[in-house]
Amino acid sequence: MRMKKNYWMMALSLTAMSSMAYADDICEGYGPQTPRDIDLTFGTNQRIFALADDYQNMNLCNIHFHVNAEHKAKDFSILAKTDDGKANGYQCSISQNLSSAELKMPSKNMCKGVKPGDTIEMHWVHSSCDVQPGEGLGSCLSEQCANPTLRVETQVFTLVNDKNAMSFAELEYAGNQASNAYHQAKNIPNNTGEPVVFAGSTTGPKYTEQSCSPLQVTWSVRPQCAKLDINSLSQWCENNPFNENKAHGVRELVTNPALLSKINR
Repeated sequence: MRMKKNYWMMALSLTAMSSMAYADDICEGYGPQTPRDIDLTFGTNQRIFALADDYQNMNLCNIHFHVNAEHKAKDFSILAKTDDGKANGYQCSISQNLSSAELKMPSKNMCKGVKPGDTIEMHWVHSSCDVQPGEGLGSCLSEQCANPTLRVETQVFTLVNDKNAMSFAELEYAGNQASNAYHQAKNIPNNTGEPVVFAGSTTGPKYTEQSCSPLQVTWSVRPQCAKLDINSLSQWCENNPFNENKAHGVRELVTNPALLSKINR
C-alpha cells in the first residue's frame, strides 16, 4: 500500500509540474481567447466581461471570411494542414462527399485563395458604435467610440459550384438598414443549429497562445456546416463595401483552459 501511495504521489507531482510548465508557456493577463472547440464548455480564464447585445441591436461594421474553419465542432473537425504540415484550421465533414459537379471550377472566381470543396468561416462583425460598414476592423470604431462592444456572428460553409445551394446574395450587406436604423446583413443563417455564444477575442494568424489578442469579443458560432454557392460568393468578392476579395488566414485553435472562457448552456 505504501509503495502504491508513493507511486501516486509521484504521478500527481509530475502532473502538477507538467501543468505548471504548460501554463507558463502562454500569454498572461489577457482575457479569453478565440478560436476554440465549441463542443467543449470548460474554461478557467478569470477576465469576465458582459456579453454583447443581440446583433439585431448593433451595427454591422464588417464582413470577411477565413479559409478553413478557425473554430472546431463535430460538424467541422477534419484537421486541415499547410503544405509544410502545420495545422491550418478545420474542414466540414460534408466537404468529403461532394459530387464532381459541385467540385467543378466555376468559369469565373473573383475570390482569391478558395475553390469548390473548400471550407470557409464567414464572420459578420457587429459594433455598438454608430458607424458605417467598411473595410477592416477599424470600421467598427470611431473617434467618438474608441472602445466598442463587439459581436461576431459566425457560419462555416463548404463552397460548391451549385446555384441551388445557399446564395451569399441573401446574406450580404447591400446598404440594408433595419427598421431600427441599424446597419444589418440581409440575413444570417438560422437553420444551422443553435449558436454557441461565449466570450473571446479577435482571431487571425498573427495571434497564438503565446501572443494573445487584447480585444474583447462576444462570439456566436453556429455548430453546423452549410453549402454555399461559390458563384454567389465570387460576385460578392468582385464588388462589396468591405474591399474583401480573398480568404484570411486562421489562428491556431486555443486549447489551454486558462485562455478560454466557460461556455454557459
